[in-house]
Amino acid sequence: MTLRSPRGRNPLSTSTCVSSPPSRAYARLLTQELGIRPSLPDGSVGGSSHRGGLCLAAIPYAALPIGTAVALETGLPLIYPRKETRAHGTGRQIEGEYQPGDRAVVLDDLITTGGSKLAAIQPLEAAGLEVQDVVVLIDREQGGGEDLEAAGYRLHSVLRLGQMLDLLAGEGRISQQQREETLAFLRS
Repeated sequence: MTLRSPRGRNPLSTSTCVSSPPSRAYARLLTQELGIRPSLPDGSVGGSSHRGGLCLAAIPYAALPIGTAVALETGLPLIYPRKETRAHGTGRQIEGEYQPGDRAVVLDDLITTGGSKLAAIQPLEAAGLEVQDVVVLIDREQGGGEDLEAAGYRLHSVLRLGQMLDLLAGEGRISQQQREETLAFLRS
C-alpha cells in the first residue's frame, strides 16, 4: 500500500513505516502532551482538569483499531462518527457512549491536509462534544497541522514523516534516493 493524498501518490510505502497500531505511543502522547490520565478503578479520569467526561473519537476506518487499542490501554471510552448514517440498527451518526459537553480527543492514523479531520469533527461538535485536540500517528507535513490550527484545533503527532525518513534512511531500511524522492514529494 502506498500513501495517498489529494496531491497524488507518495513513493514511500506505509508498510515500510508501520507494522502494527502503536497504542502505547498514542497513550503516552495523551498523558504527556494533553495531560490526560488513564482511568482510575472507579471509572473517573485522574488528573484531568476537564469538568465533563472524556472520550476518544476514532475516525473510521483506519483509526478504529488504533482507537480500540488506545481505549484499552488508557481505560477511556471510545466513540466514532459514522461516515454514513444507517437506516437500520441504532441509526446514530456517532456510535458509543457520550454526553453533550464531554471532551472528545480525535484519533487518526495520519494527516495530510486536515480536511478529513475537520469533516469528522463536524458531527462530533454538532452532537455537543467539545473537540480541541487531534492525535495522529504520522504527520505527513503537508499542511494538515496548519489547517487544523486555522480552524482552532491542536494537532499532536507521534511521528512526523520527515523524522521517519531520517530514521529509516539512517537504519538502511530505505535508500537515500527513496528519502530524497519522498521529501521532494512532500514539498511539491
